[in-house]
Order: sequence, then structure tokens, then C-alpha cells
Amino acid sequence: MPASFQVASSGKVTVSGKMTINTTTPVVVIRCARHGGLGITRTLGRLGVPMYNIDESRNAPTFYSRYSKGSFVWDAERAPAEETIQFLKQVAEKIGRRPILIPTSDGTAMLVADHADELSQWYDFPRMDPALVRAFCSKEEMYHLAKRYNVPTPETLFPHSREELVQFLSDPAAVKFPVMAKGNYGIALERKSGKRMFIANTREEVLDIYDKYEDWNAPNIMLQEYIPGGPESIWMLDGYFDGDSNCLLQYTGRKIRQYPAYTGLTSLGELVRNDAVSKITTDFMKACGYRGILDLGYRYDERDGQYKLLDVNPRVGATFRLFTGANDMDVVRALYLDMTGQPVEFVPAKEGRKWLVEDCDIVSCLKYYRDGKLNFNQWLQSHKGVDEKAVFAMDDPLPAFWMGLRDLGMLWKQKTGKKAGSGLL
Repeated sequence: MPASFQVASSGKVTVSGKMTINTTTPVVVIRCARHGGLGITRTLGRLGVPMYNIDESRNAPTFYSRYSKGSFVWDAERAPAEETIQFLKQVAEKIGRRPILIPTSDGTAMLVADHADELSQWYDFPRMDPALVRAFCSKEEMYHLAKRYNVPTPETLFPHSREELVQFLSDPAAVKFPVMAKGNYGIALERKSGKRMFIANTREEVLDIYDKYEDWNAPNIMLQEYIPGGPESIWMLDGYFDGDSNCLLQYTGRKIRQYPAYTGLTSLGELVRNDAVSKITTDFMKACGYRGILDLGYRYDERDGQYKLLDVNPRVGATFRLFTGANDMDVVRALYLDMTGQPVEFVPAKEGRKWLVEDCDIVSCLKYYRDGKLNFNQWLQSHKGVDEKAVFAMDDPLPAFWMGLRDLGMLWKQKTGKKAGSGLL
């Protein structure tokens, strides 16, 4: 449960009777889809921060949060950048005060970094190197950057034509099955296939995936070394780095279950300290000169005892509320405090803290159950000690209702064969 707090009429809040925060600076969240944007709105809104949300859907559940002071409909991912910049200017003018801007996707993170000079006329946000942001959003560039700084990462191939793919597949030393077929830019593959990644066991399966989903005019699918292990081998870190690339706040954890099952996002996660992952990350980000919120993932490879970097998200991740200190501090609150010139108080986390995405985990559990990977007692035990749910909150129940309606609508479309996007997500 969130730490106790009292909001004063002056715009200051006292958290747990100890820390007084000035919360008068408003915040604008770009693309508040599902539980990620909802978590941002709640974690700052509970402190009394005026929260404003932008999403392409009029039915975004975050729009119905009691903590959302204003909502704006705009597709910042697909609209021309120039039009989005003008739209964001209009939003700032309507708010009437200079807000902090928080992007939640790779596309919006790149937009803010690329157009920082223009946006800084109306907004505050961590100034980030556009080339570095783009490198982290691209798995190909991230792979080469990790290699440059000696950060372990799975071996990966990036075919840029079908002929090159066939050549790779004909070399037993280059491709060892099974392999992971992923999108260099994950969202592009997900929009086409409904999945973020595939496990391929044969040459024929790889070619089938490429023939169905690759656009050879803009090659995107890559082949990555498969590292054996279940969700418990996947480690995550969320952190916040100041203007000098010093890590002010960071927590680590691991996945218990994923949505979709085996290869997806966290549906049930646990906060567990991992000093090795923390050191690899802080050294890497300091060397790169990274600033702002960071969300990344590793997989532990038992074959050589290394933590291997899988993804770097130069933005807030949807799982960020798992990574919360004993004082309820998370990376979003750290960003807010740092951007408003207030101290960030790092307090160690409660070891074993659990965080659950209710609707996604139900779907995942059914899959794990059908595959013989989960029984009723295991399911029951896994829910013990869940400290926070991503969707339902007693103090803010309406978004869960709207999320449920959206889920039912998508399931109905899938059942009737209509286009419904990528499942519940």
C-alpha cells in the first residue's frame, strides 16, 4: 500500500510524517495507455501533483482516474512530429503553468529527445542525447553499444535482406537453435504479429516468421541467441540518473510470470536485490552519460554465470511501481523531485515486495496451467504478499472498470475474428 501522506492547501505534501514535498508543478504524461500511465498518474496524483494525460484513445482508463486533472486525445506516436510539438505547446498553454513532460514509449522518448530545444520552451524534462536515446530504442544499436562497453549481451544477427538471412541460416556456427526472433523496434513487430517475439526451433520456422511479418523495405526482425531459463532468470532494474549521470535511485527485481506467457511483459514481479545487475548498469550508464529514468532487463545465463543485457528502455517502464522503496519512492517521484530542485531520498526497498497486473496475469496463468507449469496451490502461493496491484486501487476504482470493459471488447473481437490488436495489451 502507498505510504501515508497529507496534502496541504499550499501545494506541499508531507509523506509518512517525515518528508515535505512541494507539489505545485504540474505533469503531462504522453501516451498513458494501460497500467503504465495509470501508475504514473496515481503515484504523483496521490501527492497532490496536478496530472494531465495524453493518449490516442478516448477510452484510456487513466482518463477516468480521480487523479487525472485533465485529458487530451492525440496520437503522438503516429502524428507528424511538427504537429505533435504544436499540440504539446497548446496543452502547456491550456494548463497555464510550466509542466514536467514524461514520455512512456520509445516513440515518445525519441520525440522528446529529438525536439528538446523546442519543447523546453514550455516543458521541463531531463535533457538526453538524442543519439543515445535512439541507440537504446534500437536493439541493433544497443547490441553494438553494449559490446563497445564490454557489457555481456546475447549474440545477435541482424539480416537486412532475405538472401542475407538464408546465408546466416546455412552456417551452423552462426545460428544455433532454438533462437529468438524479435523486432529491432519491438512495437513494429507487435503491430504486425500481435507478439513481441517468437521462439524458433528450425530453419523453416525462422523463414516462416520472416515471410509472414518482415518488411524487407524496412528490415526489422533480428535473430537472438536463446538463453535457457524460466521467468526467474529474467532480472530487471529501474533507476533514475541525474544531470551528471549519477544514479540517485535504483531497485532490481525479477519476473515470476509474464504476459504473454514465457516471452512477454511482467504480469507478476518480485523485488529482489541484485548487486551484480546494479553495478553493471550504473557503470554502463555513467560511461554513456545517460540521464533520466531508465528501465532495462537482463537474463542470467547459467552456462557461463553472466547477466546478459536484453533491453534498455530510455524512459519509464510499465513495471515501475514494482520498484518502490520502503518510503514509497519510485523513479517517477525521483524524477519529479529532481526536476523541481528537491532532494531525492533513497531508502532500501522491502525485499520480496510483489506487484501484480491483474488481467494480464489471469490470461498468463491459464496458459501456464494448460502447459502443466502451474497448479492451483502454486497460483495461490504466488499471490501471497502482493503489495500492490497495477489496475485496481481502493482509492481509485473507476479505471479498473474501464480496463475491464476494454479487455472484454478485445476478447470479443478476437473470438469473432475481428482485428483486436495484440490481445489484452
